[in-house]
Amino acid sequence: MEYWLPIVWFGVIGFGVLMYVLLDGFVLGLGILAPFAEDEGQLDHMMNTAAPIWDGNETWLVLGGAGLLAAFPKVYAVVLSALYLPVLLMLIALVFRGVAFEFRFKAHRAKPAWGAAFALGSLFAAFAQGVILGAIVEGMPLQEGKYVGGAFEWFSPFSMLTGAAVVFGYALLGSTWLILKTEGRMQQVARTLTRPLVLVVVVFMGLVSAWLPFLDSRIMARWFEGANFLWLSPVPLLVAANAFALWRAAMRKDRDAAPFVLTLCFFVLGFAGLVLGIWPNIVPPDLTIWEAASPPSSQGFVLTGLVVLLPAILGYTYWSYSVFKGKIAADVGYH
Repeated sequence: MEYWLPIVWFGVIGFGVLMYVLLDGFVLGLGILAPFAEDEGQLDHMMNTAAPIWDGNETWLVLGGAGLLAAFPKVYAVVLSALYLPVLLMLIALVFRGVAFEFRFKAHRAKPAWGAAFALGSLFAAFAQGVILGAIVEGMPLQEGKYVGGAFEWFSPFSMLTGAAVVFGYALLGSTWLILKTEGRMQQVARTLTRPLVLVVVVFMGLVSAWLPFLDSRIMARWFEGANFLWLSPVPLLVAANAFALWRAAMRKDRDAAPFVLTLCFFVLGFAGLVLGIWPNIVPPDLTIWEAASPPSSQGFVLTGLVVLLPAILGYTYWSYSVFKGKIAADVGYH
């Protein structure tokens, strides 16, 4: 159990983070795309597509954070010590986004201001998440499992690149979500935004991938050790095939669901490539999941509660999305 429990928890936390990225990512994408709304009514329409389900998405972020504290307290301590400022920016921006989402529908004269707050909160939250990802991938200066860097160690050209990449990735999720959930003029605007976003996201993914071999964390070393590239090669091949299929789907006006599904696949494949690159480390360059794990008794105790909690979260998520499936009309209001 001492060997397998950290693997199980690594999978649980990874699943929680991925679910958050996929589900809250398109809502953040709607905020990033808010300045492209043609008028206040169109922005109402954009926000109404996510109004019934957006606040439940952040449950996955809480699950990932709580699981990290329970199963890998060393990682929790390292991440908060090293990335205190971008984590704080992300949390403040998420609160800002949430307040703006609710207040905008009640406001009258201040409605444009709350719309701008929704856009800025979404933009900064997405950028901060990308910076956090880039800083972790780049590797952290550790000594005996403790962070020994400065307050701005996370600031680098690579983390700025990943921050921008996540912003455009979430924007693509938002535009394809609008293709799925809307019709008429709103859908036309979404399709117009999606085509260039596909190209930009592919370029960013290529830039990030090309940068990885030159990082001190050696995140790509595993890919080129021995015969590893042969059995790992399906991942980049699937990414290329997915990018081509997404571009074609974005060009076709008879495909509403395909662009969103293929964008989700884009994120899943990118996440899979990242996990394969850092395994078995949880914080590059050399803090493994077993070194960072809490005692087996603690992991087993919390896992008992997770057996009840995780199916409940999955059930609630499925139920809420199934209840509010289908197109959202422009005259549907959120009160």
